[in-house]
Amino acid sequence: MTPPAPQGPAPLKAAPAAPGVAGRFRRIEVVANVASGGVSEDAPEELAKIFADFGFAAHVCAPAKDDLSNCLRAAVDAAPDLLVTLAGDGTVRTAAELCGPDGPTIMALPGGTVNLLPRALYGARSWQDALSVALAEGETRLAGGGDVEGRVFLCGAMLGAPALWAPAREAVRYRELRLAWARARRAFQRAFSGRLRYSLDGGPRRKSGALSFIGPLVSRRLPPGVDGLEVAALEVGGAADLVGLGLHALMDDWRNAGAVGEVAVCRLARVWGAESIPAILDGESVRLKAAAEVRYRPDIVKVLALPQAAA
Repeated sequence: MTPPAPQGPAPLKAAPAAPGVAGRFRRIEVVANVASGGVSEDAPEELAKIFADFGFAAHVCAPAKDDLSNCLRAAVDAAPDLLVTLAGDGTVRTAAELCGPDGPTIMALPGGTVNLLPRALYGARSWQDALSVALAEGETRLAGGGDVEGRVFLCGAMLGAPALWAPAREAVRYRELRLAWARARRAFQRAFSGRLRYSLDGGPRRKSGALSFIGPLVSRRLPPGVDGLEVAALEVGGAADLVGLGLHALMDDWRNAGAVGEVAVCRLARVWGAESIPAILDGESVRLKAAAEVRYRPDIVKVLALPQAAA
């Protein structure tokens, strides 16, 4: 089924009522990924100052490139009321997995390349402005998304051979050009081969080159009040199809590209591949089993968001 015309991101569900920000968040942990290249080295000091201006004493961790996971886990283990990430969507995904719906509220500040989630929560603001307005006006909400074999995503997921391009992109991001070239060659050799079979909500099995899932936080095609994931079947037969997808994403809507087939809404997708399935979850590369399930979950994690009118 094809969803109706764009409606804007689906509204978030309110978490249980709580007092104002000052009353809720007495212990704050901050993880600033200064090694990503999108966050300046002065960011930890700026963060501490903004929190101090609002009357908060926040503990800020600025890990080295290879220590981000340890810093994030330590921050969650400290049992804060609020966990702030100044990083990319992938770091927020990991934080959401660690926190769950009963853990600390997450404030996702834009510190990555794409920053889909921060834009959905706070609009197109700098991280400094997003932090200030969220502390002044933010409300705790339950955020929904997808679950794939126990791994969650809030923004989107790509399953299939095109997901092999993600490791090359990451190598470029860290200026490891030889590694990026080797990964790009490997991805190009496999990107247009291999197909998936899939079934949406118990429907008939179909075939596709790749599948794209978009969560309700960032989808602009899911009607308000509809619980589910937007899913699109992609037929990427060559480099021209990849270029076409990119051009349509820039100019109008990626769904208008010739490589896009079925676009639907689903709560449960079953996917089969000839071998383990390469995937990207919120920008992070993973390997799935040859048979995988993608489920919609309405209660992935609590997030601090602006009221819907402001966001």
